Amino acid sequence: MALADFYSSRNRYKTRVILNTIDSNDTIVGAAAAALDLIKKEEVQSIIGPTSSMQASFMIDVGDKAQVPIISFSATRPSLTSHRSPFFFRIAQADSFQVKAIAAIVKAFKWRKVVPIYVDNEFGDGIIPYLVDALQEVDANVPYQTLISPTATNDEIELKLSNLMNLQTRVFVVHMLPDLASRLFTMAKKKGMMGRGFAWIVTDAITNEFNSMEPSILDQSMQGVLGIKTYVPGTKRLESFKRGWQRRFLSYYPTIEEIPELNVFGLWAYDTAWAIATAVEKAGTDNLRYSKPNNVTLTATMKTVLGINQNGPKLREALSNVRFRGLAGEFSLVNGQLQSFVFEIVNVIGNERRSVGFWTPKAGLTTSLRHSGKESVLRPIIWPGDTEKAPKGWEIPTGEKKLRVGVPVKDGFLEFVNVVRDPKTNATQVSGYCIDVFKAVIEALPYAVTYEFIPNDKSNAHPGGTYNELTHQLFLGKFDAVVGDITIRANRSEYIDYTLPFTESGVAMVVPMKSSKNTSVWAFLKPLTWKLWVVIGSSFVFMAVIVWTLEHRVNEKFNGSAVDQIFNSLWYSFSTMVFAHRERTYNHCTKIVVIIWLFVVLIITQSYTASLASLLTVQELKTTVTDINQLLKNGENVGYQGGSFVYEILKSLKFHDSQLKTYQSPEQMHELFLKGSINGGISAAVDENPYIKLFLAKYCSQYTTTEPTYKADGFGFGFPIGSPLVPDISRAILKVTEGDRIREIENAWFKKVRECSSSEAAELSSTRLSIDSFEGLFLITAGTSISFVVGYLVYFLYIELPKSWRANPSLWTVLTHLFSTFMAIDDEAIALRKSH
Repeated sequence: MALADFYSSRNRYKTRVILNTIDSNDTIVGAAAAALDLIKKEEVQSIIGPTSSMQASFMIDVGDKAQVPIISFSATRPSLTSHRSPFFFRIAQADSFQVKAIAAIVKAFKWRKVVPIYVDNEFGDGIIPYLVDALQEVDANVPYQTLISPTATNDEIELKLSNLMNLQTRVFVVHMLPDLASRLFTMAKKKGMMGRGFAWIVTDAITNEFNSMEPSILDQSMQGVLGIKTYVPGTKRLESFKRGWQRRFLSYYPTIEEIPELNVFGLWAYDTAWAIATAVEKAGTDNLRYSKPNNVTLTATMKTVLGINQNGPKLREALSNVRFRGLAGEFSLVNGQLQSFVFEIVNVIGNERRSVGFWTPKAGLTTSLRHSGKESVLRPIIWPGDTEKAPKGWEIPTGEKKLRVGVPVKDGFLEFVNVVRDPKTNATQVSGYCIDVFKAVIEALPYAVTYEFIPNDKSNAHPGGTYNELTHQLFLGKFDAVVGDITIRANRSEYIDYTLPFTESGVAMVVPMKSSKNTSVWAFLKPLTWKLWVVIGSSFVFMAVIVWTLEHRVNEKFNGSAVDQIFNSLWYSFSTMVFAHRERTYNHCTKIVVIIWLFVVLIITQSYTASLASLLTVQELKTTVTDINQLLKNGENVGYQGGSFVYEILKSLKFHDSQLKTYQSPEQMHELFLKGSINGGISAAVDENPYIKLFLAKYCSQYTTTEPTYKADGFGFGFPIGSPLVPDISRAILKVTEGDRIREIENAWFKKVRECSSSEAAELSSTRLSIDSFEGLFLITAGTSISFVVGYLVYFLYIELPKSWRANPSLWTVLTHLFSTFMAIDDEAIALRKSH
């Protein structure tokens, strides 16, 4: 059909391609024999048709030696390109082309693990290295691979699927021929693996052959499957050809529906014939001979037995440069390989294969090729189980035990993790802050996870070994997760995965506090801040000015020489501090101002007395140690919690093992402090902040933290590397820690910590009085005093200004007269007061 269509519109062409067919019986040996026959007997210019990769692999060498182009439109194994023969042309897409499209789908749905299911032969093996590499580029891995023999029985396939059911991974990529794929999906349907939670992706080896598969298989066993399909753009020419195809075979089939549909391999075959015909016309027919070998013997090499096609190099060059638009799309060869990298993503729904998007190297996933690059998602997909909700990609297998959660067994700090075993029933109860946080996080997950706590008895064989051993047991597969007060450490993260931390981080040093009485000679100044002292002193001076202003014209005690006036005014003001003022005041304004000021002085003196008494009776606490290097230099002992990584920090600081003492509980830590280094105790302890908080809560005001502090990442939950639970658990931790639930858990386990911290803060808070405590009183006093003085001055000017102005027309003379009058005593007022 291809050659007939080609030459029907090219009557001017001087060459014609004639097909010389031979049956290979679908075997490698048959194909090899057919190729040798065509070259030796027919002296063909080119060979089209090694249908399988194994056939092509052998024929490539034959064509290379005879210089006969070998063209395949269906051999897709990626390794064929490794032959690097200039006479091999693949008018098809290699299987490795589609792996990036598969990886893009995996990335789009955030799946972290994928299990390939492929046929156990060279066709199946060829794609796997490329698939694994592509998945790793999108942070997904392949924890398991399932190989199925081409001759596998249904029972063998069922056993393979049963093994997959026991895995957590629920994303599968299937790469095999359609016949075996039909049996696989039929068995998967029976096993319940085509329901919700599962994701199936099939390669183009299956999707391109959907039309040849039994409709019942697609309708009943492959619902929700995603397929990678070679994209063939729809054109009028292609539709016309399909109609011609149906007319040609209508006489052989009762109905049109029974006529086999053309798949992409048929279209590539059609385009191959056009490419050959075009290349032959370009190469010409000047030298179509084979050079014959001389002196052929039984021991001759293949190159000697076969003739060499003289026109081969010219035909190869012409074929490499052929460009046209074929039925399957643009025809272009680069290094003997068809360049067509567009894949269509199809979704099996009922009897239909609905397109949900495309993938191209430049745009990635897109819903439309016309707007490539602007959209990076697929159209809505109907997944197995008839749901539009994308599978999360994993789940706890129903046939497997619950999630095995390892927890440490501790002797102290039981508020974090407490394992209690009932001696009668042998039942184990696990509780604690870390356990409650884990339970809250599991409840916050959008799906159910069943689990059981498994206590891990600790070993004190070597310092710091407890939690390292626990995480190592997780690595070895004894547990599926570890939960407890487990610090996130870089060395452990090399073999386990951590979630986000759920506690604050940091390591600090704890030291005892020593007390001392406040016996400083300047202790009397401490009740008030220096700013308040300045304000009080300024206020006394201010009141002296106010009283003098209001009294000096009507009161002989505030008159006289300038020195007498200053000292009498200051004496009166400062004597109010102890309420010892004896001078009488006669101005009513003065009396009001003084009453307000005495009220302020009363409050200040009473507050000062109370604060001073507190400072003289309360003990002042000071740290006994301020520098860890001094401890090292003096050879003093330092404590750390047994089994903690803090041991590694202390060893890095050059502490000798004889200086390091372990404790398992806050009580043991306190006992070591009481003994001191001299008696085999400790002078300081280094621990993580959560433990330190708990310790300080039990022994308020006796200990404190001091420098140095070390970086640590807090407590986290541990999982095997690559566990799909880690991102979901981390997101759930954020929900819990950002909400009210974490405060409820903290209050349940650390209420005493909060109460002690609050009381300690109140006890140790500064008892000094500041200006803020009396700001209102000072403002009231100042406002009242200034108001009365301003009123008094206005009244004085109202009385005296007219007199002065009539007697002294000059402004300067008026001002001078007013000043002298104001500074002088008011004899009339004094005489009037004495007369009464």
